[in-house]
Amino acid sequence: MATTPSTLSYIFPSTNTSRRRFLITSTWPSHQRPTEEQPCSSSACYQGAVQSYGLQKQRVQLNSILKAMRTRRHGSVGRQKKGLIRCNIELQDFIGGDLIKLDLGQWLSDVEEHKALAIYSPHEGGYEGRYLTRLKYQGYHFLDLTARGLGDPETTLTKFHPVCPAHVGKQPIARWYFPPEVDYRLSLLPPDAKGLVVWIIEAKVLSKAELQFLALLPTLRPNVRVIAECGNWRKFMWKPLKEIAGLS
Repeated sequence: MATTPSTLSYIFPSTNTSRRRFLITSTWPSHQRPTEEQPCSSSACYQGAVQSYGLQKQRVQLNSILKAMRTRRHGSVGRQKKGLIRCNIELQDFIGGDLIKLDLGQWLSDVEEHKALAIYSPHEGGYEGRYLTRLKYQGYHFLDLTARGLGDPETTLTKFHPVCPAHVGKQPIARWYFPPEVDYRLSLLPPDAKGLVVWIIEAKVLSKAELQFLALLPTLRPNVRVIAECGNWRKFMWKPLKEIAGLS
């Protein structure tokens, strides 16, 4: 369908008393081209011009918004690439966390001062071995126990206590008596031993009353030191057991 350009003149009222004439050139189909019988100052022509002007204004605003968003996105990506990531690096990160321990001296002094400590080791384990070995170098001997099968700590460690072996439904129910664990191990220590360390794993399952007895055990047995694993932490740390048990 052939189209021919035509010129439409619209008259808009101005602030002054005079009238301004604007010429808008557009392409109209031949069968829809306005003729001289169709006045350009009609309301239909005026509304069409206003709508076309509004659409053009919205299109310009949309393009400016998209351009701003594109610029902001590229700018943020550039800033992310230029950003720096800082990490707190210590000497242990270069040598190895399990090869150097700068707090071993403090560990030994706290063991001699408080005599009962609650330790918190990392979840992967292995770090507590360095501290155990250092105590062994000092002349201590160890009694390793687990809190889950300990029973009553006072009875098991300081008194004669009964033990009922599993009868499996066939043997008669028996009761055997064992000597106190701590006193028995103290009697077997060599003359040059510095003392006995009762190392209890999984001590987090013990009640406060049981932890209080373990904190007072070095007072009852002066040659005994107590180390209780009371939980886990990001690095190896310890606190006095009396503080954990609520005695201080």
